[in-house]
Amino acid sequence: MLTQIYNGQILTPSGWINDGSLLFEDSRIVEIRKNSNIEPRAETAINALGMYVVPGGIELHCHGGGGRDFMEGSADAFRTAVMAHRKHGTTSIFPTLSSASLSMIEAAAQVCDELIEDPFSGVLGLHLEGPYFNPQKAGAQMPELIRLPDPEEYHHVVEDFNCIKRWDSAPELPGAVDMGPYLTGKGVLPSIAHTAAEFDDVRSAYEAGYTHATHFYNGMPGFHNVREFKHAGTVEAVYLMENMTVEMIADGIHVPPTLLKLVYHMKGVERTALVTDALAVAASDSDKAFDPRVIIEDGVCKLADRSALAGSIATMDRLIATAVHMAEIPLQDACRMVAETPARIMGVYDRKGSLQRGKDADILLLDEDINLKAVYCMGNRVNLD
Repeated sequence: MLTQIYNGQILTPSGWINDGSLLFEDSRIVEIRKNSNIEPRAETAINALGMYVVPGGIELHCHGGGGRDFMEGSADAFRTAVMAHRKHGTTSIFPTLSSASLSMIEAAAQVCDELIEDPFSGVLGLHLEGPYFNPQKAGAQMPELIRLPDPEEYHHVVEDFNCIKRWDSAPELPGAVDMGPYLTGKGVLPSIAHTAAEFDDVRSAYEAGYTHATHFYNGMPGFHNVREFKHAGTVEAVYLMENMTVEMIADGIHVPPTLLKLVYHMKGVERTALVTDALAVAASDSDKAFDPRVIIEDGVCKLADRSALAGSIATMDRLIATAVHMAEIPLQDACRMVAETPARIMGVYDRKGSLQRGKDADILLLDEDINLKAVYCMGNRVNLD
């Protein structure tokens, strides 16, 4: 079925097309026009009423939603969480597991292996946030599940499941740097996270393939003193690795909007992705977290003793709004940081991340106040109610 969205401000890789049209047939974009002339062959014509037509969001870091957590390791939990975020503009997702036992990883990976075979599931692969972390920077990670890198374990997981696309570790741990070349050789992105790494640790990790930094500024030290001497922390080291990409939790709470704006200026659109790091309570009516240690307070998830933030309740539409309204980032760049940049980081830009002929029809409509008004996932309109 040929569908036309006309009278919209369409974001393309070349910039905005005002009063343009986008045509998609079934699940693929077939044409983008610089006019709003109605296509006679279109079976459905949708007047965008001057709204922004932008690419669907790609979520790199999300633990759950709709009251369900990916740690549950069931198809029902995965589908419920994915659909909850889809209603808020996430058209593709890399479900995230916190530090977990091997059996929990296996269960979730088995489900994910099945879902990635369905192009309409929205699931593109599994993201393992741990368990190879520095206990001093555990944050809300379950400390009893944190351990040192184990080649026998990660070889088994990567080689026995097709869905593993990213694995986060603290690079200063024994064996973590050695893990980098193995992962990159298997098409898995190594990322640094929950770390106390100094500059030399980050540089060694970067040279070994760790080209991404997880929830930048969170779970890592910045500039600090060791006795009387000043040291660059993980944050400064990531800035100095010019080609290292970062992701920011853009809920306006995990990092102040001023820091989001700083990273945008320092790293640029091409190296900055926006993520939710959402927990199960996101996009749900519940006020209780999947993890009993976690409370919801001040619009964010915290450990009950308030020693650390524990994830967000944000959704994709909130990321865009936070970037635009609070960090004063142009809408065009905010949309690129939730779509194009994540797609490039994860190697799926050939089919996702921008509105171009031949790509998947993952499309959002935003009004002038950056409110989400419509979502199309693989050409299917999502019921937002």
